[in-house]
Amino acid sequence: MTVEDARPEDVPAIAAIYAAATLTPATFDLEGHPVAWWQEVLDASDPASGRHLFTARDGEQVLGYARSGHHRAKPAYDTTCETSVYVAVEHRGRGVGDALYAALLGRLDAGPLRLAVAGVTLPNPASERLHLAHGFTEVGVFHSVGFKLGRPWDVRWFQRPLAR
Repeated sequence: MTVEDARPEDVPAIAAIYAAATLTPATFDLEGHPVAWWQEVLDASDPASGRHLFTARDGEQVLGYARSGHHRAKPAYDTTCETSVYVAVEHRGRGVGDALYAALLGRLDAGPLRLAVAGVTLPNPASERLHLAHGFTEVGVFHSVGFKLGRPWDVRWFQRPLAR
C-alpha cells in the first residue's frame, strides 16, 4: 500500500467511496458529490492553507482517502483545519485509515496551521480509536446534532494540536 497526494485519476474512486459513506451515518450528506466537485477539491489542495487530499492505493486501486480543509469560513479560524478519513468498505481493518492519517497529519504538522479537528458520528468505535491513536483528544459531544436514516445522531468532536 502506498499513500500519496491524490491524482486526477483518483477522483472517481474518491467520489464512489464517499457516495457509499452517504448511505451510513458516517457523514451527514444525504448523497455523494459529483466527480466534478471532487475535482474541485483536488484542484483547491494548498499546503499553505492546510488543504490536502491523499489517497491510499494498492497498485492502481484506491483503498481510501484522507482530506483536510477549512474548519469554518470565518478568518479567525484560518489556523484550524477539519480532517476526515474514509476507507472503502472492503478495505477496512487493514491499516488503511492509519496510514492515511499518518501521512495527512505528518503534512499538517509540517505546515502553518495550529489545530486539527474532526467529528465522529456515534457510535463508531473504530473511528474513535483511530483518532485517539493519532493524538486527537475528545472535546465533547453534540447530542442529536444530525438527523439521518430516520433518527437523530450524536457527534463526538476531537482536536489535535499541530506541530509548528
